[in-house]
Amino acid sequence: MAPSPHPAASATPVEKRLSGQRVAFVGKLVGMTHPEARKAVVSQGGEVIGNETTSATLVILGDDCADLASALDADNAAHQRLREDVSEGRATLLRESELWHRLGMVDDDHDVKRLYTPAMLADLLDVPVAAVRRWHRFGALVACRSVRRLPYFDFAEVAVARHLAALLKAGCSLRVIERKLGELSRSLPNEARPLCNSTVVVSGRQLFLRRGDDLAEPHGQLLIDFDKPSETSEGEYEQGQLLSINDTALLPQESSEIVDEALSMLDQLQQEAVEWEDEGELERAAETYRTILVAGGPTAEIHFALADTLYRLGDLPAARERYYAAVEQDEEYVEARANLGCVLAENNELELAVAAFQGALAYHPDYADVHYHLANSLERLSRLEEAGRHWHKFLALAPESPWAETARAHCDADANGPKIVSAPTS
Repeated sequence: MAPSPHPAASATPVEKRLSGQRVAFVGKLVGMTHPEARKAVVSQGGEVIGNETTSATLVILGDDCADLASALDADNAAHQRLREDVSEGRATLLRESELWHRLGMVDDDHDVKRLYTPAMLADLLDVPVAAVRRWHRFGALVACRSVRRLPYFDFAEVAVARHLAALLKAGCSLRVIERKLGELSRSLPNEARPLCNSTVVVSGRQLFLRRGDDLAEPHGQLLIDFDKPSETSEGEYEQGQLLSINDTALLPQESSEIVDEALSMLDQLQQEAVEWEDEGELERAAETYRTILVAGGPTAEIHFALADTLYRLGDLPAARERYYAAVEQDEEYVEARANLGCVLAENNELELAVAAFQGALAYHPDYADVHYHLANSLERLSRLEEAGRHWHKFLALAPESPWAETARAHCDADANGPKIVSAPTS
């Protein structure tokens, strides 16, 4: 489903931030597509101009563009007019990200109305939610806040996520993407997050750096294929700590060396499980997660990872039990409660699904995804009045989410009876 990044349709004229503005976009946009950007501008009272003779009052330059001059075609009359509008002060030049701030899409106070959960971001980018979680785990995506283990990503992270999704869709496994980011980090040592650098360009399965008019491999050579086998030993790529165990009482305590060895072994096992997932060997991944639980004792995170793997294998009863186990280990693990509810709903255990969703909301009342799934389950139970409250609550919390149009359709159809659709998996 196409995302709805614009503010709620019910915004009053007073709230519209681009009233009277004539907006022209120049260059490729990073944060959203041009049709999405047009919708965002129009929803805030602005007018998007193209090749008309009308002069612009706002010229928006894509964050991927080096500067306005290089993005404009000297032989294009409309582009020449834009250059003159800016140089003579008739138009204001803004970077794409500055426009998103002006529209309130990047909120300094991290209003949850402007944030994406992993499931929402995955749906927006059409990638598996497991990929989003992994990118977050190894630091490629940075959450602006976290509630009961549930990360939230602001609009600024969408540009980074689009780069990652482009690599994934080009055929790079999650493991290969990690290697590429490791190489990029070593080439840009002063950049805490290299993918945020506007000179980084994703082309197919390759990462390049813009050097003036040219594209270069990070070490300086032009158009080097990053997908060639690297001579660097795999151990030199920093993977980060994949598993954190706070309770070492289950491990042998004869010496710190034994404990360290056991922790290292568990880290390696988890890395192997993730690699099996990347390669589509889900049964092997599931067995590896089970081995971790036996060797290191039960943890909510590993129960959750095993549940997700079992769900992908289509084993709903087993996934349900593992989500239950994750909640038993950590009753505040709201994402486990949400996923448990989705599995129960998919298995037509609707009353139990409602209970699971309500349990998640007890710990995190503003968890928009859960309001969405709960509303859908309540509709399937013909509890329409309750469902309506949760559809409206979802829209109040996440008016720009990829699922907003579906929720609005449900609200609009209230007078004509329920409209049942399959809820996306959290």
